[in-house]
Amino acid sequence: MPRSDTPGVSMLGTFLKPMHPEGRKFVGLAAALTLVLFLLWEPLGWIGTGLTVWVYYFFRDPRRSVPAGEGLIVSPADGVVSLIEPAVPPAELGLGPQPLTRVSVFMSVFNCHVNRAPIAGTVSKVAYRPGKFLNASLDKASEDNERNGLVLDLPDGRKLAVVQIAGLVARRILCFVTEGQGLRTGERFGLIRFGSRLDVYLPEGVEPQVALGQTMIAGETVIAVLGTTLPRRFARVE
Repeated sequence: MPRSDTPGVSMLGTFLKPMHPEGRKFVGLAAALTLVLFLLWEPLGWIGTGLTVWVYYFFRDPRRSVPAGEGLIVSPADGVVSLIEPAVPPAELGLGPQPLTRVSVFMSVFNCHVNRAPIAGTVSKVAYRPGKFLNASLDKASEDNERNGLVLDLPDGRKLAVVQIAGLVARRILCFVTEGQGLRTGERFGLIRFGSRLDVYLPEGVEPQVALGQTMIAGETVIAVLGTTLPRRFARVE
């Protein structure tokens, strides 16, 4: 049975999601601004109300049902698969000059931005690099944008990397883990504020089981499976 963070499903729970603590101050600021706008002019107050609801929605942190199974690599982010291609991992991760399969998940400002570990492992490196704030859907964002990378040492001796990349309006990458820390599959490890992308560098020989344009759910959608000879998956767009 899969491990679930969700005790049950209710009608209220469909619309009201837990909020990440990082969002409390922003919701408070938006609510205070809304009160001021109502005092100035009621229509402005309703615009502020919509902004407050959006800020809460941005920082939502829904529980996820993490699939159980050996070797499952899950999506670290909600969003859409924007790139699948061979690419050399960022130099600061120390994974060498050989290209690995990179799966990029682009998050719009409407996606949940809490990031989750793709697979269980030990964090052997956390590497932050300042940079630009280009549109995160662009290929060159992997090289030019501000980023924070994690290298996970897997039980079988292989390594997997996941990189948080700032986007056009993102101005803060948060990482909640440190080197030497163990992570479970699907465990929360970070957050990026206001639009961004995550790259997963799969171990050599592991083929992605997702396709370009596919919608991803952090901690739930399986990207790839270790220890198998499954071919790369493709999809038909309808």
